[in-house]
Amino acid sequence: MADPTPADVQRYIAQGLACEHLEVNGDGRHFFATIVSAQFEGQSRVARHQRVYQALGDRMREQIHALSMKTLTPAEHALQGASAPAGAAHHH
Repeated sequence: MADPTPADVQRYIAQGLACEHLEVNGDGRHFFATIVSAQFEGQSRVARHQRVYQALGDRMREQIHALSMKTLTPAEHALQGASAPAGAAHHH
C-alpha cells in the first residue's frame, strides 16, 4: 500500500469524525494533525486521541504511530486563536 498523503489522512479523519476545523501536514511518514471537534467536549486528551484512531480505523494501523495530533474543542480553539486571557469577555 502506498504511503498516505496528508490529504488522505485528513479525508479519513473527516469521514469518521465531525470536525469544525481539520488540518493535516506531513511527508507520507510523519503526520501532524490539528483537529477541532465539538465531539471532544468533556473528553480527556487520551479519549480524544482514541476517538480519532477510531475514525481512522484499520486504514492507518501501520502508519498511526507516525501521527501527532492536537485535539481541541471549538471553545479551546477559539481561546488559542485569541490573545485574550481565559475568562475574558468574548467578542461577538
